[in-house]
Amino acid sequence: MTGVTDRAAARATGMDADRLDALIDMIDRTYVASGRLPHMQVYLSRNEQPLLSVVRGQARADGTPLREDALYRIASMTKPVTSVAFLMLVEEDKVALDTPVTDVIPEFADLRVGSDDGPPPARPMLMIDLMRHTSGLTYGLQRQTPIDARYRTLGLDEFQQKRTSDQFIADLATLPLEFSPGERWNYSVSTDVLGVVIERLTGEDMGTVFRRRIFDPLGMRDTSFAVPDEKAERLTDAWRLDESGGISVADLGARSGWRRTGRFFSGGGGLVSSVADYHRFARMLLRGGELDGVRLLSADMVAAMRRNHLPGGGDLASLSSAMFSEADYQGVGFGLGVAMGLERGEYYWGGVFSTYFWIDPLARIIGLFMTQHLPSSTYPIRAQLRAGVTAAVLPDE
Repeated sequence: MTGVTDRAAARATGMDADRLDALIDMIDRTYVASGRLPHMQVYLSRNEQPLLSVVRGQARADGTPLREDALYRIASMTKPVTSVAFLMLVEEDKVALDTPVTDVIPEFADLRVGSDDGPPPARPMLMIDLMRHTSGLTYGLQRQTPIDARYRTLGLDEFQQKRTSDQFIADLATLPLEFSPGERWNYSVSTDVLGVVIERLTGEDMGTVFRRRIFDPLGMRDTSFAVPDEKAERLTDAWRLDESGGISVADLGARSGWRRTGRFFSGGGGLVSSVADYHRFARMLLRGGELDGVRLLSADMVAAMRRNHLPGGGDLASLSSAMFSEADYQGVGFGLGVAMGLERGEYYWGGVFSTYFWIDPLARIIGLFMTQHLPSSTYPIRAQLRAGVTAAVLPDE
């Protein structure tokens, strides 16, 4: 397969079209044509000019081809959206990064560390701890400690929950922290808690907040917590790696839980979106918080998002206690809702269904990769894509 790159745009933006074509050909042959992934959609821009848009594979188990306007469960790619919504409130002086979480979530006042009868935290949990996953909270999917197991028993990781936001917080408050806030990094439900903070500060549910403050202003018409009937045919099926090493359907698009509006809006992983929509969100970040005359954040706040905020300026390898996250650890920092490479400064995040985005602010590159395959740690596609695109940047003459 050749010729997927817009060669005129590649020349204009200083990219090697042959290398980009070879990269997409390798990804397609290795993962989609081989049956390891059901489908993929890849979108790349530089200086906001589209370089390539690739759609391959089947959207449904019945062989329905993937569409360019397909809708995907973006899972943890919801987290940067939630982080932007929170930072908008910071800029409106409704909350601060160093605000104690108990100021808004008083249910956390009696949290213990390590066990139900453990000591209280060495210091209060702050809002910045929720944003950078240093809160002491966890995910049941980490599968490392007895506390993780209690999260699984309560179903606190689930994207669609029957409990309300207040019930989610009440149940979470019955469990101890893994560690005192600020001591370590652990991928967790922190961003779900941040979503509840947003709801309580605004008096609106997350769906309304996102639509009114982010999606409508940015023209993100296909991003929501539930897929309406008129768009249902665009929601793909989702697959998972099975014991034989093949893939099997995990969630049918036609009968997906994302077809229904629930009582709980997961700020950590509940959104469905499209490539076109998320590219608009990424463009807003690349442009320093503004798109098409609409400003969501100041340029200084976006710069703060992509700056490493880990304690002591460390990386995830030195501070993480998580078995799973959507990032590599060595040489990777964490900012306000996104991870970043400490060497090049690119920032990014992904979702458990293997969706992924990255922004290189120096090269002004945005990359998007969408598929629906559990778990996201199965294949090294993200690193391959990012490295391949970086290698395709031509040296300045």
